[in-house]
This record gives sequence, C-alpha cells and structure tokens, in this order.
Amino acid sequence: MRRSKRGDVDPFIVMDVMEAARKAEAAGRHIIHMEVGQPGTGAPKAALERFAQDLTSPLGYTVGLGLPELRARIAQHTRAWYDVDLDPARVVVTAGASGAFVLAFSALFDNGERVGLGTPSYPSYRQILRGMGLNAVDIPTTLAQRFQPLASDVAEHNLDGLIIASPANPTGTMLDKRALSALSEACIAQDTALISDEIYHGIEYAHAPVSALQVTDEAYVVNSFSKYFSMTGWRVGWMVVPQDHVRQVERLAQNMFICASHGSQRLALHAMGCHDELAENIEVYRDNRDAMIAGLQAIGFTKFAPPDGAFYIYVDVSDYTDDSLSFAADILEHAGVAVTPGLDFDPAHGHHWLRFSYARGRDDITEGLERLARFMETRR
Repeated sequence: MRRSKRGDVDPFIVMDVMEAARKAEAAGRHIIHMEVGQPGTGAPKAALERFAQDLTSPLGYTVGLGLPELRARIAQHTRAWYDVDLDPARVVVTAGASGAFVLAFSALFDNGERVGLGTPSYPSYRQILRGMGLNAVDIPTTLAQRFQPLASDVAEHNLDGLIIASPANPTGTMLDKRALSALSEACIAQDTALISDEIYHGIEYAHAPVSALQVTDEAYVVNSFSKYFSMTGWRVGWMVVPQDHVRQVERLAQNMFICASHGSQRLALHAMGCHDELAENIEVYRDNRDAMIAGLQAIGFTKFAPPDGAFYIYVDVSDYTDDSLSFAADILEHAGVAVTPGLDFDPAHGHHWLRFSYARGRDDITEGLERLARFMETRR
C-alpha cells in the first residue's frame, strides 16, 4: 500500500529510551529517569481542586483560538513577567507547544523553504519541519557560544525562518537581551520569520530569561503549560502571533484542531494562579541542578555549559565513547539510569554527547548520580 514520504522522519530517541526503561521496570528493575524532560510533580493541587468543580458542567468545544478568559489571563501573565502590554487577541491557545509549532510552520512557510535550527536543538523541530515538506537547516553552534545561534547565521544560511529557544533544550542556555535583539534585527533585515520557543520560562536560576516579545512584535512566540506549570500530560500551550497573522492562524487552528482540549484549558486557567506552589518546584530544580553539576564533574563528565534554565545538562562524553546511543544503552542496562543520547539533538555530532535531565525529585537525582559513579568506575 502506498505511503507518503512525509512520514519518513527519524524516531524521537528519548521516547525509545523511555520505552526501554518501561520494559526494564516491567521486568522488576528500579530505573532512575534522567532521560525525559518531565517534571516529577503533577499539576498544581489548588488548580486540580478548582478544576474538579468544572466537571459538573459539560466541557464542549471552545472557539478555535481558545477560551477568552484564558487568553486574557495569559496577556496578564505577560505583563507581570515581561512588562509587555499584550493584546489578548494575539494569543492562540494550542494543543501543547507541538500544536503551536504545527500552526506556526503552516502559517509561515511554503513547501521547500529553509528553516534554521541552532544545533544541538529539540529534535521534533526538525522532524515536524521534514514531515511538513520543509527543509530544516542545521546551524552548528559551539560550547564557547553556549550553543546559541548568532545574528550572522541568518544571512549566512539564507533562511526563510529561524527557530530559537531560550532556555534551550538540551543545553539549558539562554540568550540575553542584546543577543535576542540582534537575532530579531537580522531576521527582519532578511525577511526571515522568527519563532521563539519559550516553554522553559519560569525555570531559571540566576536571572530571568528575555522574551522575544520584549524586543519585537514581528515574531511567533511559543509557550506551554507543560514545564513551569507541571502539566505535561494535559497537552495545552499557547502562542503569541503578530496582529495581522491572527485570522490566518485562527483559520488553520479551526480546521486542524477545532480547539485545544477544553478541560486542559480550564485547568491551565486555574494553574496560572498557583505561583506560590510552583515556586517550590523551582527550588527543587535549583537544588538538583547544583547536585548534578557537582556530581557529574566528580564522575569525570566536565565538558558542559552550566545551564541557565530548564532542567537539563548536555555533556560531552567523547573521552569515553564515540557512540552515545550504545553508551546510553549500557548505562541503562548496567546502572539502571535512563539518559538521552545526543543524536536526538544533533545528528552530526551528537554521538559524542548525552543529555541528563534533573526534573525528578532530589532522592532520584542523588541515587542516579551514585549509580553513574559506580558505572563509570567499571569503565576506567
């Protein structure tokens, strides 16, 4: 039976690692999860309590752009966090950040156009682009530039679009206001669409990240309730688009998704009032980050950029392997720790890298580091 070449995308390797870890657990093993970027906590308890009351009424379709009260609350959140006066009409509630990327790529690009990614980068950018008939253009970055693209890359790579992420996955590094402004100006000068992935905003350690909304109105800005708001499984996010793009995106959203889950939107609305509870999660991540940095360095994994935000550390393990896929499999088999091979994030150079997530509880992080230390002793 015939099939489309659009489906010929690479696997999302971290999901394969999760499945291997699940099978090990089903066989009775205790696995420490450092592979997936999923908070160990669930949605805020106060939000769940309020959401339970919503279930007494039917949850039907919402309008395509999302619940008006949620869009207004997101605009209020934007003013509070970034001192940006945002028209709620520019807010689009989406089926997770993934739904936002599908809408953004559909609205901005025609088949065959070139969209740049600063590698290493979140793997699904590349695969969604490929599945939609677009060309993902890898822009190599370095540890010295903290794995972020430069303004000069826009013209050099002849891009129709550029995706940036700050804090980034897998590195946790951030762009400061000067760098973000330079990227925005370079995109405007080249008529290049700018998409800013900001789903890890709120999870930072020394200083707050800068939003693209603080430097330009000519960008698509993607966010999510999955990370800071600890709502991964609810699959709800949002996107801010330029005013003259709203109706186009609305038409796409209506036809592709009808709407994001009504129930998830209600819970998201309640979660936006739970910052005190969510702040406790950030303190756990902060402690985990410090423990991971010290623990990895003690093991001998010293080549990484300390993360500014998110909950990942991306480590050069080339002193120990040139096959991160097999190395990760060995760590899972012999140490009972699930980690993600760098090939997920960088097809060209990821065979020398691993990503470690510290999104789980502190006890797991401590145990995982102890297991990794024992494993590495056997490699020396």
